[in-house]
Amino acid sequence: MRHHVIVRSVAITAAALLLAACGGSPTASDNGSARGNDAAKQTAAKAQEVYDRINGLTGEERRKTLVELAEKEGKLSIYTSNTDMDKLVEGFEDAYDIDVSVYRGNSESVLQRILQEQQANYLGNDFVDTNAGELNILNKEGKLYPYKGELRDKVRKEGQAEGWTASRFNVFVVGWNTNRVKPGQEPKSFEELADPKWKGQVSMEVGDVDWFAGLYKYYQDQGKSEAEVKDFFTKIAANSKVAKGHTTQGELLSAGQFGVTVSSYSHTVDKAADKGAPVTWHPASGVPVQPILVRPNGVALMKTATNPAAAMLFADWELTEGQKILADAFRIGSIPTGKDPLAGLKVVAVPEQELLDNAKKWDSLYAEILEAGQEIK
Repeated sequence: MRHHVIVRSVAITAAALLLAACGGSPTASDNGSARGNDAAKQTAAKAQEVYDRINGLTGEERRKTLVELAEKEGKLSIYTSNTDMDKLVEGFEDAYDIDVSVYRGNSESVLQRILQEQQANYLGNDFVDTNAGELNILNKEGKLYPYKGELRDKVRKEGQAEGWTASRFNVFVVGWNTNRVKPGQEPKSFEELADPKWKGQVSMEVGDVDWFAGLYKYYQDQGKSEAEVKDFFTKIAANSKVAKGHTTQGELLSAGQFGVTVSSYSHTVDKAADKGAPVTWHPASGVPVQPILVRPNGVALMKTATNPAAAMLFADWELTEGQKILADAFRIGSIPTGKDPLAGLKVVAVPEQELLDNAKKWDSLYAEILEAGQEIK
């Protein structure tokens, strides 16, 4: 395995950049900032030439041209929060003569690292793979370049975002422990979980503001007043134990610490079930609780990529061969391969633009709702 996974804090990154500047890097002189900015502009101009050329190609011509250019570059730097990235990179390096380096952190640290490096005119990455919210911010800040082509056109419409493209979806589902919730007793709707009979048997997750906003707006669109929707969520929270982190919540569900989760990731439940845990989100009837909330996670090309062809080739890879790798990891890809697991279900997209425009409103409202719940110590 040739790729290198680097996990370190943004603070360390910032310190390293500062030390590099003090140590006589090309941007360390009085005019260093201007020179660094000029160099970044030149890199962006070269990258744009490659991006525009490839974006205009299709089929075998695109693939051959892209492979030739990318292998000539020979390198690729990826910043990601995707926990399945190692397998994707291994497959990519087996297919192409390109050495990939990977920085992996959570979505917030990936975002901050990119913004800090860009501010310092340090062009650290060519490609980013992370959550929708962070990608939207990077696009708003003008750090990304459009990715176009036949593959993007095949992506679910919810994943054809401005400036970036979904490679997979986090799918929020109602999951349960089959030892605590027997067949036929599974909740059939979110409304059921507001009933006091579920007191102490439900779990909500402290960071699921996006799921909350999407379901909140869904019920408003169905004709419920804001007061009714708020009361509904407060009743669910009053029945709930509030967990921090989907991984922790999934482990507690498997252990039977509560019976039901209102917003588990489908892949978290499916992975646990595959390992023998007594959990599922598929009831005996075959019809899960709806609507199903989906949030795209995606890929994007950096405007200042020093290896733009390699970045585009990896985007193409993740939307083709990579979809099979993601499916093997129980992820729901953006381009369905085989049977679509969401076919026939009511699917609602997380309102990404609303969350971007009114983040404080939704953070505050969700925090207020969760006050009715019981925090897990």
